[in-house]
Amino acid sequence: MSVRSRDSSVSHAMGAGVITALVGFTSSFPVVLTGLAAVGASQDQAASGLAVVTLTMGLGCIVLSLILRIPVTIAWSTPGAALLAGATLPVAGWAGAIGAFLVAGALYLLTALVKPLGDWVGRIPSAVASAMLAGVLFTLCVAPFQALAVDPAAIAPVLVTWLVLLRFARRWAVPGALVAAGVVIAVLGEPLGSGSLLPALTWTAPEFSWRTTLALGVPLYLVTMTGQNIPGVAVMESFGYRNPLRPALLWAGTSTVLSAPAGGFSLNLAAISAALAAGPEAGPDRDRRWIASVTCGVVYVLLAALSVLVTSISAAAPAGIIASVAGVALIGTFAAAASAALVDVRHREAGAVTFLVAASGLSYAGISPAFWALVAGAIVLAALRLRAH
Repeated sequence: MSVRSRDSSVSHAMGAGVITALVGFTSSFPVVLTGLAAVGASQDQAASGLAVVTLTMGLGCIVLSLILRIPVTIAWSTPGAALLAGATLPVAGWAGAIGAFLVAGALYLLTALVKPLGDWVGRIPSAVASAMLAGVLFTLCVAPFQALAVDPAAIAPVLVTWLVLLRFARRWAVPGALVAAGVVIAVLGEPLGSGSLLPALTWTAPEFSWRTTLALGVPLYLVTMTGQNIPGVAVMESFGYRNPLRPALLWAGTSTVLSAPAGGFSLNLAAISAALAAGPEAGPDRDRRWIASVTCGVVYVLLAALSVLVTSISAAAPAGIIASVAGVALIGTFAAAASAALVDVRHREAGAVTFLVAASGLSYAGISPAFWALVAGAIVLAALRLRAH
């Protein structure tokens, strides 16, 4: 390869890495903030969580890509954040949520170290796992339209911008909606506080209970494995790269366990954003696309410094606007999950029941709908298999 071609390949990869980081961060940080707040985080604790998860996923991109020399993109769990946003507040509040994060992190480590556990997760029918995710996302995705009826002046610009960009520049639809939300906040929002905008980590001692483990920890693990890690492997293999799941899980598990007390809720192998760094947009030379993921990681590390500013702006926003941005950011994920839940005729009833239970808001014995949705789906599957025999 000539020097000019090599330089062109590097510049393509670096450009793709910057785009991967910007799209990944701007398209889903409202979901992360909404999820952390829903399980009891204060504004400072949510800022800490956003900072630490952005930092650790950035470092993961850098370290794994440099070691493996393939474009490994680590991301926060957007489905996991959506699960938190739809969850019931733990009895122990934020400390209980921290305990659930630690459980999920330990399960990632176990999956990396104990192969049968990963095989077991892979055998969960896609219909049930996707239906649980779709049911959790449903209430979040209707939020923009509910907010539109309450405050059309604030919400309409966000939805219109999203729709126009969805038509003409799909990748930038959610970042564009976020920019529109920023304009609305500047015009209609409250003044920003006078405190420091420098990032600071807030430590919380975890509390553990079997209810919180079943309500948050286990579903967080399952939805991240089935909704992010397994699709992430498929994306990497589709571009001809070897499976990086085990090192990604080792990083995700270790990082989540260490960062959970500061709000680090979950990391995983990226799926959608991974395609930007591993695909042709990162340059024609497949052997140099790892530069895209390293660049993405560097940008993530820099973006971690904006966590307090981002959280402060979100707190100053008119009611419903951040939830609206989070809702439109999740519509594509909801559509994919709902389709996967119902596409297999053999599991369609189980998928439908799982979706309905998750969307119903059913909470019993202090355990969130996500867990009961999995239980309901498993019961329907078992009943149908008994009937078939």
